[in-house]
Amino acid sequence: MISESLSYPRNDENWLKTVLIGGVLSFLGFLIVPTFLVVGYLLRVVRATMKGDEQPPVFDDWGDMAVDGVKGFAIAFVYSVLPLIIMSVFVGSAIIGIFAGGGSDTAGIFGGIVTLVGLLVSLVLGLLAAYVVPAALANYAETDRLGSAFDIGALRPVLTSGKYATAWLTAFVVLFAVSVVLSLLNVIPLLGQLLSFVLGPFVGFYAAVAAYYIIGQTWGELHEVEMMDEGETPGEQPAV
Repeated sequence: MISESLSYPRNDENWLKTVLIGGVLSFLGFLIVPTFLVVGYLLRVVRATMKGDEQPPVFDDWGDMAVDGVKGFAIAFVYSVLPLIIMSVFVGSAIIGIFAGGGSDTAGIFGGIVTLVGLLVSLVLGLLAAYVVPAALANYAETDRLGSAFDIGALRPVLTSGKYATAWLTAFVVLFAVSVVLSLLNVIPLLGQLLSFVLGPFVGFYAAVAAYYIIGQTWGELHEVEMMDEGETPGEQPAV
């Protein structure tokens, strides 16, 4: 599946244009709106691939893509915010304990233990959130209902299936391998760091598309999503 996912972004004759646009948007992600557009595009990838379409979508209908991206971003944020809150609570409690103890060794040890426990709990919950988010995004992409991303009853059979676990791990490997390559470039002084800085957003976008191709394909297999009708545009919603 890895080879298919890596070739998927190139299944369109204008693939280079798509990657360039996605890379520029990723590079400008700190402006927030470009991030919404990238998330919206990835949702189009999931929506198309779960229907068996092997041709990657294009960047068009920017307004709809941005709105879709805002919803996708909100889904990921909601699932990610709990680990951050728990970590903040543990760290805050540790700081309060240290000050309440007057900076004693006992208070310092207690604060360190509380902080360590908080970090471990946050790490576990963070990994769990990272595991759930792609499935939540896929369920939203299929139904076009924001609430479906939090429908635990619908998500549970997917999340507990070996097929999804394998797909998630494969997608993670794709993203991790790219991050390792970019990190290795940073070892080379100046030139390597410059290449990593310039190429990073484009390579990262390409890898994200490949990763969400895996998620979309797997979701379609698990949910038996209807194949895309001839002439239907990727990401196009059926008339109600």
